[in-house]
Amino acid sequence: MKLLPKVALGLGGLLVLIQVVRPDQSNPPVTGEIQAPAEVMSLLKRSCYDCHSNETKWPWYSQVAPVSWLVTKDVNDGRKHLNFSVWQGSEEGRKLKKFKEIAEEVGDGEMPMAIYLPLHPEAKLTPAETTLLVEWARRDGAPAP
Repeated sequence: MKLLPKVALGLGGLLVLIQVVRPDQSNPPVTGEIQAPAEVMSLLKRSCYDCHSNETKWPWYSQVAPVSWLVTKDVNDGRKHLNFSVWQGSEEGRKLKKFKEIAEEVGDGEMPMAIYLPLHPEAKLTPAETTLLVEWARRDGAPAP
């Protein structure tokens, strides 16, 4: 057997074997969802919730290793950084900080992440939607008088 077929067979076998390593892709319960105007909630759910809530929709490709490992890591990191499903249980200081970060990152075009958009074009924000989210975050994130 020539080298190329052996390498291809070995890589194919490895690809099948790594499917055994399945990351936890569970969605924990929602314990205190963020409250926002309906238009803002619609944008958050469409563009943010897959990585920043406990309501992740796990697409087919998130079930295939090694992509499953990367997607799961991104979701876990996103939830750790900001999780709209546990928002009500967060301290007020943390909420204010997160509102500021939302305004900055969405306003700068850093969120949703560019790597997410090719497979989720519906998550792309228009300039008007970006302005709406930034203004909402700045308004709701302002310290109470």
